Amino acid sequence: MRHDSRLSRMLHVLIHMDSLDAPATSETIAAMLNTNPVVVRRTMAGLREHGYVQSGKGHGGGWALARPLGEITLLDIHHALGDPPVFALGTTDEHADCLVERAVNAELGDAMREAERMLLERFGRVTLADLAKTVKAQAVKARRKG
Repeated sequence: MRHDSRLSRMLHVLIHMDSLDAPATSETIAAMLNTNPVVVRRTMAGLREHGYVQSGKGHGGGWALARPLGEITLLDIHHALGDPPVFALGTTDEHADCLVERAVNAELGDAMREAERMLLERFGRVTLADLAKTVKAQAVKARRKG
């Protein structure tokens, strides 16, 4: 099963956008993510609808942050991306009458719901500013070593 990497990719983009002096074009973002500008526009449009980015057309246009990083959480972006599943694990219902399958599905389902609740709760506590601060600290550390 293929993993949905949109959350990590958009977090990456948004943190980079915070350090840019001008809006980033869909082409620039696409090159950063090794994807197609159409995919970027579609994804960024969802973030725009939720008020996290804004876009401008024409010369000097592109995508820019609409809010400071400190006002955006990982959970906000997760929601803006349509609340994709956080786990690739799942249960089966091929043998719905089987008591073993029912027991396995019940236990796995309970565990996954609890894990998802805890993960999303943590997403709600972490802002993009927190991530940017970590990046800056790592950059300082790398410069000291270099």
